Amino acid sequence: MLDVHDHRSLGQRLDLFHLQEEAPGMVFWHPRGYLLYQLIEERVRRRMRREGYLEVRTPQLLSQPIWEKSGHWDNFRQNMFELSEEGARHHALKPVNCPGHIQLVQRMGPSYRDLPLRLGEFGLVHRSEPSGSLHGLFRLRQFTQDDGHIFCAEEQLSEEILRFCRSLHAFYVDFGFEHIEVAFSSRPAQRAGSDEVWDLAESLLLEAASRSGLHCRMQPGEGAFYGPKLEFVLKDRLGRDWQCGTIQLDLVLPERFDLSYVDASGQKRRPMMLHRAMLGSLERFIGILLEHHEGALPAWLAPEQVVVAPIGEEPVDFAERFAAKLREADCRVSVDARAESLSRKIVDAHQAGVPWLVVVGRREVEKNAVRLRRRDGGQEDLSLDDAVARLVAECRPAAAS
Repeated sequence: MLDVHDHRSLGQRLDLFHLQEEAPGMVFWHPRGYLLYQLIEERVRRRMRREGYLEVRTPQLLSQPIWEKSGHWDNFRQNMFELSEEGARHHALKPVNCPGHIQLVQRMGPSYRDLPLRLGEFGLVHRSEPSGSLHGLFRLRQFTQDDGHIFCAEEQLSEEILRFCRSLHAFYVDFGFEHIEVAFSSRPAQRAGSDEVWDLAESLLLEAASRSGLHCRMQPGEGAFYGPKLEFVLKDRLGRDWQCGTIQLDLVLPERFDLSYVDASGQKRRPMMLHRAMLGSLERFIGILLEHHEGALPAWLAPEQVVVAPIGEEPVDFAERFAAKLREADCRVSVDARAESLSRKIVDAHQAGVPWLVVVGRREVEKNAVRLRRRDGGQEDLSLDDAVARLVAECRPAAAS
């Protein structure tokens, strides 16, 4: 029996998603859950646009030579889903998006005027996780990364890392996470690239972190096989730590794929590559959110923000007109016109995680007013126009951070 605050229980109660044996480690998103997914995705997408990322889409299936060149065939193959065709030509479903982005940059053939070049993708990836390690949305075989890669000159590197780190705290606060820590993960035992390359990468990333004012907890040996990384760790209301955002400095893949750009003097130079994500996995972040808020998501994130509950048949038309005004202002609203008691409608709205219930009875119709009931039980009577203004303000997305 799952705990009522487990995200899998909350997903069932809020009608967001389900998992089943026929698709182990993969999610069936229900309409309400997919709406939540899209709200988070759009939040990230708005920030990507503001920061100059070009959104792309790359193939799910790539052949063995690309994975050999990237180093994943030697260092990550046990976590990849492989396929083969006649002639023993091997392919693999992508576990990461970076080799695909590198293919795009090679085709672009950038000059120094194009740098920094920032590519972003909501990349669906697959990883062959052992069945015993699968755990709801926290550990999946199929998930979406809010992935981004920055290709830049060495003199641009520190500023790019600073740009990423500068406003990340405010981004997490919008989702209700106030306490963020940063960890520095250095070279692992199994890695690609020489010690000299790793020495340079670690020193550059630590220097940029210091310039950003970050105080990092050291995590020896926890870096990616291609480079060191900064990891942003969120603490939830239960005091648990969740590693979400990351920025990684990679000097290995540009070398292995022979990436280059043309500098001001016409000479070819090697770009530096940054891998960055704010959430890591959208699915996992939703699981963290659900448990952190115990299912009571902030109003701007709630799939259903307002339920209008007419009491009796007479107020139904009034309730529909009120709901229409809210929809015109982009509020997510429904009308519960069932022949149920007010207490039943309150319980059902609470169970569905709805932040606001609007009660409309005969008295409210006569006064051209409504009663607003918050999720915590507080309530007040407001005129129709004042109620619309209040709910629109409460349900509006937080200012983009």
